[in-house]
Amino acid sequence: MSSPIPVTAIFDIGKTNKKFLLFDDRFNIVYRRNNNLDETTDNKGFPCEDIELLNRWIHEVTEEVTHQNKYTIRQLNGSAYGATLVHLDKNGTPAAPIENYLKPYPEELKANFYDMYCGKNQFSVETSSPPMGMLNSGLQLYRIKHENPDLLKSIDATLHLPQYITYLFTGRKTADLTSLGCHTGMWHYGENSYHPWLRKEKLQNLLPDPELPIKTTNGRFGDHHFETGIGIHDSSAALVPYLIGLEEPFIQLSTGTWSIAMNPFTQTELSYNDIKRDCLQYLNIYGEPVKASRLLLGAEYSHQLEKTAAHFCRSRKTPECGPDPSLLYELISNPDPDRKLILEKAGETGPYPHTGNGTWNLDIFNTFGEAFHQLMLDLVSIQADAIRLAEGESTFEQIIITGGFAKNSFFCRLLANHFPDKKIYTASTSYASALGAALVINYETINAGGVKDLLGLNLVNPIDGVPVGDYAWADSLSQTYQK
Repeated sequence: MSSPIPVTAIFDIGKTNKKFLLFDDRFNIVYRRNNNLDETTDNKGFPCEDIELLNRWIHEVTEEVTHQNKYTIRQLNGSAYGATLVHLDKNGTPAAPIENYLKPYPEELKANFYDMYCGKNQFSVETSSPPMGMLNSGLQLYRIKHENPDLLKSIDATLHLPQYITYLFTGRKTADLTSLGCHTGMWHYGENSYHPWLRKEKLQNLLPDPELPIKTTNGRFGDHHFETGIGIHDSSAALVPYLIGLEEPFIQLSTGTWSIAMNPFTQTELSYNDIKRDCLQYLNIYGEPVKASRLLLGAEYSHQLEKTAAHFCRSRKTPECGPDPSLLYELISNPDPDRKLILEKAGETGPYPHTGNGTWNLDIFNTFGEAFHQLMLDLVSIQADAIRLAEGESTFEQIIITGGFAKNSFFCRLLANHFPDKKIYTASTSYASALGAALVINYETINAGGVKDLLGLNLVNPIDGVPVGDYAWADSLSQTYQK
């Protein structure tokens, strides 16, 4: 009978998809379990994560693996989505339902908060946290204090979700810098500490001392003992394989519903103008700032693709078409403001958020191909400007495209046209957050060269004969939006 395989176990908890993965000593996945768990509702009837169901699933999959005798868990860590707090009572159990970061935040309470603490502009700069209501997870605690003081009295400690995952195995209450640094409104970037408002509101005592995610502690499940991480925010986890595996400076473009351009190599302080143009900062696994710019790229693309397909009676299953260099050249050489894309979903995000959402008129186009090429031309132009915002005053050699748009050859090749002096790569790994969490827990022993091999990087070639340097979607905006 063969010996059990030593593995690193990772819980990768997305908002909809929950994953449990086992990595061998070369960081290949040897076991995987996926599940979509039903939501419940909070005390106000708003949908939210069912923490009891999540706990049961974590216990179930861990028990299944530990009883197989096929694997031996040597390390365990967790990656999870941010802006989500778990409030523990004195018995160490959740004192209230987890609240959904999509839940509306009371406008009057938000205004009172910013009036009390140096104003929205200054506070946003100090904490690198654009005003986003519940997405500023620190304001969730502020709301509990002012709207539900009885609940506050029952809270002994507050953890972000990634730290709660590993708490289940260690009983140790921790705070991870990558979670605190992600638009929480809790972290003062200039002072490199919790923001003073938490102490003034007598809330800081609920929050553990912050630690780097490379910290480990002892964990157990039944009779099984293993080294356990403190958990890590999923966006920061997804950056880890590239931070470790690549030698040259890069920008990672993480794509999906949101597109996030992350630059770990700039020392430029974030300004309020950056924040107004949908920039923020993360903290990486070393506690260093990562400048990031956001764009609701995937939501806009999916919406416009469906709308355009319907307008021209195209199949909605595979309506995309490949790039036509001559058509792109014609659209670039003869730009028509009436043809340019008008954002309908992403108009309040990205580098030009003051444009707002409008309606794009497709009647001006003769064919689906014309409309689709205009869509791609403009979306990629906006994305290129968002990347330049993340660039700041730094220099970088590579752009690494990860996520859903890494499979969109048209998008990737056209983006390469905007950066002729850079190397553009797509990454084929579809589990970057889980891999990052696994690398962090094994930080002292990993081989950087071996990590690079796991990324599946493929060089992207630009589209020949397409002079995008002469074209910019922003040319159709008033000067106000370009400042």
